[in-house]
Amino acid sequence: MTAATTTTAPPAQPTAEGALATIKRGLSLSPELRRGLPGTIGIALLATAGRVIVPIAVQQIIDSGLSGGDVDMSFVMRMTMVALAAVVITAAATGWMHLRLARVAETALSGLRIRAFRHIHDLSMLHQAAEQRGVLVARVTSDVDQISRFMQWAGLMLIVNTGQALLAITVMLVLSVPLGLVVLALVPLIILMIRWFQSRLEVAYLQVRERVGHMLATLAETVVGAPVIWAYGIETRTRARLQEAIEGHRSAAVRAGTISASFSGAGELSSAIVVAAVLVVGTVLAVDGSTTPGTVVAFLFLVQLFVQPVQIMGEAVNEAQNAVAGWRRVLDVLAIAPDVADPGADGVDLPHEPVGIRFEDVVFRYPRPGETASEASAAPALRNVTLQIAPRERVAVVGETGSGKTTFAKLLTRLLDPSEGCVEIGGLDIRKVRFDSLRDRVVMVPQEGILFRGTIADNVRMGRPDAGDRELTASFRRLGLDDWLGELPAGLVTPVGERGGALSVGERQLVTLARAAIADPDLLVLDEATSAVDPVTEVRISRALHELTAGRTVVTIAHRLSTAEAADRVLVFDGGRVVQDGSHAELLAEGGVYGRLYASWDRGTAG
Repeated sequence: MTAATTTTAPPAQPTAEGALATIKRGLSLSPELRRGLPGTIGIALLATAGRVIVPIAVQQIIDSGLSGGDVDMSFVMRMTMVALAAVVITAAATGWMHLRLARVAETALSGLRIRAFRHIHDLSMLHQAAEQRGVLVARVTSDVDQISRFMQWAGLMLIVNTGQALLAITVMLVLSVPLGLVVLALVPLIILMIRWFQSRLEVAYLQVRERVGHMLATLAETVVGAPVIWAYGIETRTRARLQEAIEGHRSAAVRAGTISASFSGAGELSSAIVVAAVLVVGTVLAVDGSTTPGTVVAFLFLVQLFVQPVQIMGEAVNEAQNAVAGWRRVLDVLAIAPDVADPGADGVDLPHEPVGIRFEDVVFRYPRPGETASEASAAPALRNVTLQIAPRERVAVVGETGSGKTTFAKLLTRLLDPSEGCVEIGGLDIRKVRFDSLRDRVVMVPQEGILFRGTIADNVRMGRPDAGDRELTASFRRLGLDDWLGELPAGLVTPVGERGGALSVGERQLVTLARAAIADPDLLVLDEATSAVDPVTEVRISRALHELTAGRTVVTIAHRLSTAEAADRVLVFDGGRVVQDGSHAELLAEGGVYGRLYASWDRGTAG
């Protein structure tokens, strides 16, 4: 068989692409933004155009309405009404622009956040294990929030102020070419200053976003691991790690803020230079009669419309660079190709019947940090595994820690794909089976009972979302758990708490078994729990497992060899190979690895 062609991407690293390339890539993945943005920009240009009417009206009033010592009040009133109308239209267009952009931006970014969350779920366990969970969460929460803030404030400022500056300089050239050229002569200096600061802000704010992700990851580990921290008395060490992460974020933020503050100061200075140059040259031209007083006064208004964008450009570009850095990090996640890919419409469905399993020369290597699955150079976790499991057969998989049994279960449920060889279920290559069909017909019950916030009914219904309360109750009854359910204060609607914390370890396992039962799978993969539970709960679990496994193909990662005793067949893994295969009695008579494991387990239970 050929090796798997899909690859595992290493943790996403910041790309070297520029801001415009990032924005172009982001717009290609946000159709909602592409559809709504042109109209919003059009309204922004309308709002901008209204602002230059006032300086023109002032120029006309001074040069025409007040000429020759007489005041033409009718002309002054007409110009005043024109200016007032322009102000009203500008205000209305500005409000409409803000409202429209808020709707467009939030709709687009909600879509981006949903796509990012879905994509993270599509990434393999290998990638998620290589990437800190807090970093992944930060990329679809705080990074997207930063983009939202930019879109609704700094983005508007950049659009409006850029249009305002261009329109202002155009009107200036129409009114007075010499004065307009004075302003244009200083534009290259301003552009060079912006570019110089922009390149440094881009790097600085990318580091800020990275530090935020690291800080959130460290904080999440500290909160989730609080019981272990207290149990081992490592509060001081943990606080030091958290303080180091916070300090790293503070240092990066201070550095970025310092550059931004310097940019703002340079913007103020350049603005003052432009105003002074126009005032001096305009006065000289007015004295010589080359221009009119109204034009000089209008230029002072227009210069303010031109230099105002420069004055706030520092803060706007600050937000822009921060947003682009966050956008790039989100896009980097979306750019990772899932190494365990759903064949989708091209895939096939598993038959609705107990299925057989076939491994043919399966090899699997875990990649080292920075490697893809195809580049994996570590020693194989599984080596040339070839075996068959018949439909309805109950198989126990045993072996020491690191022997390969968990990797075997992950390949069987397609949480991983083999590096070499082929895994078949029901006679079908598992890589060709659609995820919907695979997750419907193959269910894995993990070692730890993982529950989500909500009620018992909410968690059991995850096995089959359309199941009604009667069906849920019947599922508990079939597993012999109706007596336990009746002991709960609210039955099916009993809250399980955060991560199932309102229930005991054993009770969480009971809920996960009921969830597997309501799903009614054809292949059941059990990672047997090793947690100690009280005798009553252990009896309930054993009884529920007996009912759950009846008539199904069952593969159990057995940590207690009493489970192997009850199985039809036992697979013994050692060093990534299947070294023994047979019934409990046969393997016990054979000795070998199984004999040693059983003897060690028997001594432990006897003691």
